[in-house]
Order: sequence, then C-alpha cells, then structure tokens
Amino acid sequence: MKPPAGRPSSRPSVAAPRHGLARVLSKLGVCSRSQAEAAIRDGRVMVNGRIERNPERPSDAARDRIMLDGQPVAAAAKRYIAINKPRGVVVSAADERGRDTIYALLSEAGLPWIGPVGRLDKASEGLLLLSNDTVWAAGITEPAGQLEKTYHVQVAGLPDAAALAAMEAGIVDQGERLSARRVSVLRSGEKNCWLEVVLDEGRNRHIRRLLDALGYDTLRLLRVSIGGLALGDLAKGAWRDLSADEVTALRQL
Repeated sequence: MKPPAGRPSSRPSVAAPRHGLARVLSKLGVCSRSQAEAAIRDGRVMVNGRIERNPERPSDAARDRIMLDGQPVAAAAKRYIAINKPRGVVVSAADERGRDTIYALLSEAGLPWIGPVGRLDKASEGLLLLSNDTVWAAGITEPAGQLEKTYHVQVAGLPDAAALAAMEAGIVDQGERLSARRVSVLRSGEKNCWLEVVLDEGRNRHIRRLLDALGYDTLRLLRVSIGGLALGDLAKGAWRDLSADEVTALRQL
C-alpha cells in the first residue's frame, strides 16, 4: 500500500553496500588486493584521518576519505592491455628467484597499476591480458563464464584420433578433472605435431598435465585467442591497448 499523499514513506532507505578496505582499493584500480592488504597492514592507509590496519574494515569510497601514502585515493583511469608474453617470462609483479617478469616489458610504458587477467606459466607464451578494471577481469576469469581460450601446442609424438578424443573426454589428475572443449591437428611432422586446443576453463598447467597423462610431452604452448580477441600479428614482447569495442565484447561474453 502506498503512503497517503504528502506523507513520507516509513520504509527505511537501503544503504549502499560497504566492502572491505582492501577490496575497495582494488576495485578503484590503484593496486591489487594483495598489495592493498600489505599497504594497510603496514600503516600506509588512512581512513577519515586515522591510520587503518584492518584490510576488512567496511569502507565506501564515495563516503570515506581514503589516503594511501599521504595521497587521496581516487579511481584510476581504466586501462585494458594485450601483450604477447614471451617464453621464460614470469607473470608476477616480483619474483623471489630474480627471473624476468611481465612488468619488465611495461616498465617504460607509463601505465597505472594493472594486474594480469588470468595466467600463463613461465614456459608458455602468447596472448595475455592486463587491466586495472577488476570487475571486468573477474568476468573473464570466472569459470562459469566459459570463455573459450585457444592454444597452439607443439607435441612430441603424433597423437591419434583416440588420443584427441581422450583429451576431450577428460582425465582426473591430482583430484582435478581436466578436459579440452575441442582438439584438432593443425599440422604434423615425422616426430611431432601441432595441435589446436580450445579450453573453456583454465587450471594450473591444464594442457601440459592433460597431455602428460596421455603420454605426450609438450614442447611449446602458445595462446592465440581469448574469446573473439586474437593475438594476431602482435610482436613477441610487444603490447597494445584494447579498443573500446574489444573491451565491450569481452565484457559481454
């Protein structure tokens, strides 16, 4: 029933949801959630004039005055990057073993903080996305989204039709079920061949573990597309901004 004319409704207003402080900083795109948690615990973050050391402290960027290292925090301009990751490069902000990381390729680009959207292991190469739009990134990496990712894989040996069918049927390895959505042969030599493998999920070393369980060694693994976004002719180690249409297309998927 509607209240009488001129009389305000007695229904209480619904407050906007408040998230943990570390999540708020991450959603603003100023740093990753783990970086935010570390900064908060180190006393580098102030909320409404007081140092806050609890990463889960309920916060609202629209109502709270949040400062990081003495500077007011504001939403960073959203950036969406595609990079052709070379083999041997680690997808990490820092590596305890001193190996080259993906950020070394971006060190002179003048970019704000951006984080990897999904992963490629050190030995893998090809298309990798990075962004500071954590909501967009989560939509791409969310398993329920079933976003297809296509890989070209050089294999030692010549898998027959039964082996390809087994990859699609799937296996259980270390308690995880691994399978490919589609597998086909691109070209074959005398001792090895190239496969095209399409996944709609991505577990740690997914393709390598799947092939290893079937008795095949992976010689090279290259991701060539994510959804409708192709690696194309982007040079190894080079990067580019995604177009607005590309960003939107991946968001819709």
